[in-house]
Amino acid sequence: MDRQQRLEALAEPMLESMDYELVRVHFQGRQRPTLQVMAERKDGQPMNVEDCASISRALSAVLDVENPIDGAYVLEVSSPGIDRPLIRAKDFAAWAGFEAKLESDQPVDGRRRFKGKLLGIDGQDMVGIATETGEARIPLQAVRAAKLVLTDDLIAAVTKNNGQG
Repeated sequence: MDRQQRLEALAEPMLESMDYELVRVHFQGRQRPTLQVMAERKDGQPMNVEDCASISRALSAVLDVENPIDGAYVLEVSSPGIDRPLIRAKDFAAWAGFEAKLESDQPVDGRRRFKGKLLGIDGQDMVGIATETGEARIPLQAVRAAKLVLTDDLIAAVTKNNGQG
């Protein structure tokens, strides 16, 4: 198990027990190493500062005991935000219909970068995106980075859903 997998294995059950869902764990930096943990509430409500503080306190305790990272580091806990990264298969399904940017680690139809309307994900874990030059299908495991693009439609949808509580 590499460090990334170990960090996810430590964070995920703790978050689940607190009624949060792990979106992403990312460790980066050499001069000032930072462990970024991105989570969202299971009830669909927006994350607030107290949510992040609660997660940070609980996760710090687990990390202090397990010690998966050598040396000092900074722990950052955040929500995905409106222009959220798309990581899990369910993210691509849930945000279908909105504009997104995707980058693949392998060429698909001669290109690695795509921007357009997200079409979701199919049963073969192929992410669909409608670009200006046509539709592309990218294997989920080949998606290096993906995120929603901040648009008026996205803001309206997020605002409407958060207001319905």
